[in-house]
Amino acid sequence: MTSLYRNLSDEQIQLRHTVRKFAEEVIKPVARKLDEEEEFSYEMTEKLAEIGFLGATIPEEYGGSDLDYLSYLVLVEELARVDSSQAITVAAHNSLGIGPILNYGNEQQKEYLLPKLTNHLWGFGLTEPDAGSDAGNTKTRAYQVGEDWKINGSKIFITNASTKITLGSSVLTVTGQQPDGRKEYTTFIVYNGTEGFEAKAMKGKMLWRASNTSELYFNDCIVSSDNILGQRGDGFKQMLATLDKGRLSIAAMSLGLAQGAYELALKYAKERKTFGRNISTYQSIAFKLADLEAGIELGRTYLYDVVKMLEKGEKITKESAIVKLYCSELAHKAADHCVQIHGGYGLMKEYDAERFYRDQKILEIGEGTSEIQRLVIARMIGCFD
Repeated sequence: MTSLYRNLSDEQIQLRHTVRKFAEEVIKPVARKLDEEEEFSYEMTEKLAEIGFLGATIPEEYGGSDLDYLSYLVLVEELARVDSSQAITVAAHNSLGIGPILNYGNEQQKEYLLPKLTNHLWGFGLTEPDAGSDAGNTKTRAYQVGEDWKINGSKIFITNASTKITLGSSVLTVTGQQPDGRKEYTTFIVYNGTEGFEAKAMKGKMLWRASNTSELYFNDCIVSSDNILGQRGDGFKQMLATLDKGRLSIAAMSLGLAQGAYELALKYAKERKTFGRNISTYQSIAFKLADLEAGIELGRTYLYDVVKMLEKGEKITKESAIVKLYCSELAHKAADHCVQIHGGYGLMKEYDAERFYRDQKILEIGEGTSEIQRLVIARMIGCFD
């Protein structure tokens, strides 16, 4: 039995069928046009909300779909199999947007925000111009002014942060110095429309062109102490834990894209003839497809095993780095083979192979580059002790 269905419950299998049908019938017909026009579609996002995808990880008590994490990753996989732009809108919103609020917010914050986030978006303000992989170099600062805080600084490459349906972002700031001399980090909830806060959409992207990517600017932005997420000083730990889980969603996106690229390549190879034979019968092509089938099976099996560790409450820092690294590089290989098998047609925008090839690259960069994942793994196995 393929790993698409192995070790899944009947409900999870049905969810995969439901999402695949939605992606094929609703997303696929417009994916190329939205990509070409670099359009974030409010109509599509409304449909994602109506079917419960925006609130996938929100508990039922707050109006969400209350999916377990494996079911959520199946959802992300199936969206990415057709269109990475819609997949990242859902994945970033749930893993990075909702995650910190659900895990660290107080009850008042959760009661106010989570019901709204079933049909609105939320950003995750971590990356800065000089602080991507080096998150410890964060320069955005918050200074206490009476009962309030004044934030100054900027963020960049923040998904979902500047749409008309974005409520705000969770923003990592430096709020002082710890007794040991290290920086103190605190996360603040900052609502769009707050005076001194501006969120601007970024254009001219190579990939994920139908998703919203933003720059955030804070110029004497005043927020209440009630906007602190969790406890003062817990910001860095919150962000690292969020990234551990977020890497699983990037792995799921990578698997989905790899699956989609593989299926496109296999279909084309079985239709395209040269010298009187389908090109799938040539060993050079057949072995590429066999390698992808093996890689996808292994990646999905390991990802689902890591989710089981997460559900048991086990630490997954090393495992999430491994699966994100493996699956993102697998997506690169799948997209590359897909274009190669399509030949010249794979370079044309009328073929989805071209879009898949562009979309895969960010998977090796976002939420920790491949180099950072290798560094995490090397640290975890004691290379620098």
